[in-house]
Amino acid sequence: MADEGFKRKLTAILSADVAGYSRLMAEDETSTVKTIATYREVIASLTKQHRGRVVDSPGDNVLSEFSSVVDAVQCAVAVQNEIQTRNAELPDNRKMEFRIGVNLGDVIDEEDRIYGDGVNIAARLESMADPGGICVSKTAFDQIETKLPLGYEYLGEQPVKNIPKPVGAYRVLMKPGAAGKVIGEKRFLGKYSRRTAMAAIFILVVVAAGLVSWNIYLQQSKKVEPASVDKMAFPLPDKPSIAVLPFENMSDDPEQEYFSDGITEEIITAISKIPKLFVIARNSTFTYKGKPVKVQQVSEDLGVQYVVEGSVRRAEDRVRITAQLIDALKGHHMWAEKYDRDIKDIFAIQDEITKKIITSLQVKLTEGEQAVVYAKGTENLEVYLKTMKAHFLYLQGTKEGVLEAQKLAEEAIALDPNYAFAYKVLGGAEGMAIWLGLSKNPRESLKSAIGLHQKAIELDDSLALAHAALGYWLIIARQYDKGLAEGERAIALEAHSADVIHAYAIILMYVGRQREAIPQFEEALRLNPKPPNSYLRHYAANLRDLGIYEEAIAQAKRAIEKEPNDLLSFMVLTTCYSQAGREEDARAAAKEVLRINPKFSAARMQRIVPHKNRAIAKRFGDSLRKAGLPD
Repeated sequence: MADEGFKRKLTAILSADVAGYSRLMAEDETSTVKTIATYREVIASLTKQHRGRVVDSPGDNVLSEFSSVVDAVQCAVAVQNEIQTRNAELPDNRKMEFRIGVNLGDVIDEEDRIYGDGVNIAARLESMADPGGICVSKTAFDQIETKLPLGYEYLGEQPVKNIPKPVGAYRVLMKPGAAGKVIGEKRFLGKYSRRTAMAAIFILVVVAAGLVSWNIYLQQSKKVEPASVDKMAFPLPDKPSIAVLPFENMSDDPEQEYFSDGITEEIITAISKIPKLFVIARNSTFTYKGKPVKVQQVSEDLGVQYVVEGSVRRAEDRVRITAQLIDALKGHHMWAEKYDRDIKDIFAIQDEITKKIITSLQVKLTEGEQAVVYAKGTENLEVYLKTMKAHFLYLQGTKEGVLEAQKLAEEAIALDPNYAFAYKVLGGAEGMAIWLGLSKNPRESLKSAIGLHQKAIELDDSLALAHAALGYWLIIARQYDKGLAEGERAIALEAHSADVIHAYAIILMYVGRQREAIPQFEEALRLNPKPPNSYLRHYAANLRDLGIYEEAIAQAKRAIEKEPNDLLSFMVLTTCYSQAGREEDARAAAKEVLRINPKFSAARMQRIVPHKNRAIAKRFGDSLRKAGLPD
């Protein structure tokens, strides 16, 4: 047998976790850590009093076992009562409520740890419990139904992943007036009316059809052509490497693209914060958006072992999300889930998918890493959607997109003045307006961009992208020491985010540390193998300033191949040719600059580039004039 040699036993398992733990950590990490430490001591003490033992307590979870179900449930009630009393002394936004699940099941006992289905079921019951509430399995209920002064509400048979049969679940009713009651349990229904019977049959048919469809989806997902390491465009990293493809919008409304894209981006952002993973940036994975692409191709194009794909369907207040993680090298899926929830649960679903990815890749997080990964900035769905749409629009770099992004970000801030990312997006749009010539007062716009990023950081100092962007705009304002400090802070927070690394490389370039910037640019390009033009253009400029002209020219040409009307890339190419002594090529590139913008000014561009070493800025301007571009 597969478990031969393991010691097994029947035991009562209590699993508890904190409801809204991510929000609490995001708002006040220090207070939350102190509170949970105190409450863990409370749970440990009450567990001991009820003749149980705490098995494990990772993150915000506590796992205990008891030889008696009665003891386990009495302990759970005592825990909830004690925590409720202690919460009364805290402000409403700092109250910490636990959800508790209790199961009687068979477990594997190994070196004082317990594993197996019995534990998994307890954890599933915990997730079904209300904050401050308790949920027990049918096996546990059968042991305590008449032994405790409690009431119960039957929740029906609940599916549990990797458990063949659904698990009966009961909500524990702790109010004195509920004692002895069992609500909602139907043992024998007698005769059905014809209408009731037909309705029941219809529901069963619909459910069965859904299950068949899901099973077909799972079976198809298993049919993955294995990727070849030999065909990969890049060497595999020495840690788990993963690409998250854009979740497909299955809704009829095209406007929901922002919703599905936002979910994808949140998952990428969350797992990118984990140093133990190598995560491809959104710019690269979004190049596959709307295309019939194979997992094998994605793996070989991007040089990763694992791929996540999924879909989103939103209908009014309901959302259905499917997601699966595929091992491209082995050619099979590692897990697949379907979530049918209220739209208000979208943040919890994103966290669940992120956790599934992390645990499936067998990555263990410290408590601090958990807090960073699962922290959310707003619980207002409208605010979140407005901000995601604004972020998407301003990154497109069009005048219309930037103006709409400013409007949406301002609306989001009005609805939730404490959402840090909305300020970061508005700051980015303000800065982009300068480059696009939309600002009537560039000095004031630059001041506004800096102030908005500072506000974002004031609200959430862990927002690495805000630190990176602030560093960039401070450099533009010639505040070099402050800009460099912000870039270093961003890298300290997220050393494996392509956008953060790229921003830091630009900062190093402008402060005169071009040699140090090269490995940063290269790392950003590995994490983002299908990068936006800015990655290639800035790298070309950095190489040019070091006199590495041929490679600089190659990078600038790559940018132009991606976007033939990219003014700034043609400008960089012009300077590369000019400084390399290839005058004819420089003049040809300069003509393209004037084709795109007949009013181009070499003197204006020389003033804008924020090189701390003004000799480099002068050489830049002179190379534009030498190629025939006017002042």
